[in-house]
Amino acid sequence: MRQIALPLTSMAGRAARIVVGNANAAAVEALGDPARWPFHTAVLAGPPRSGKSLLARWFVESGGGDALDEAETMDPADVFHHWNRAQESGRALLIVTNAAPGTWQIALPDLASRLGAALHLEIGTPDDSMLAELIALHAETRGLVLDGAATEYLVPRCERSHVGAERLVEAIDRLSLERKQAPTLSIWREALNETMAHRRDGT
Repeated sequence: MRQIALPLTSMAGRAARIVVGNANAAAVEALGDPARWPFHTAVLAGPPRSGKSLLARWFVESGGGDALDEAETMDPADVFHHWNRAQESGRALLIVTNAAPGTWQIALPDLASRLGAALHLEIGTPDDSMLAELIALHAETRGLVLDGAATEYLVPRCERSHVGAERLVEAIDRLSLERKQAPTLSIWREALNETMAHRRDGT
């Protein structure tokens, strides 16, 4: 388990970082070696709040190449233009999409065939070790103290996703501020119940 320090600053004024673990290690490794990408192009997909945009910014700022974020919302002709430019210049192009793999319906057939031949990268589901690191990082970003006992309790019980870990820490922080006390077992439990209820409700 490791973290990438990103060349940008978070809203809290701290250097933004991203946890590298089972869910994204293969993608991070590929982003570090764009010379091996077929047609100088890679497509990165993953669930919400999984760090796709941060990885894209890290890729660009570290000199890896160019990136298009939320490419599924762009005019396909514009995406195709960027793809053509990558072929002409030899500069790598990272295309980031929020669409689940296989669900991005590209209206431009020529673009669809070109991107079908690109390197496809996907961020998956974090395991226990990565969830613990995500919870710790979100807590640190908020200036919230969560010790090893907290993560040991929370990890087996929380939603197994990047957004779930973030929402859990948000709930713990809010409840702690509302009660004007450090996070306790009762706060951990209430935050877990709240975030799992949101998941069941689809919110």
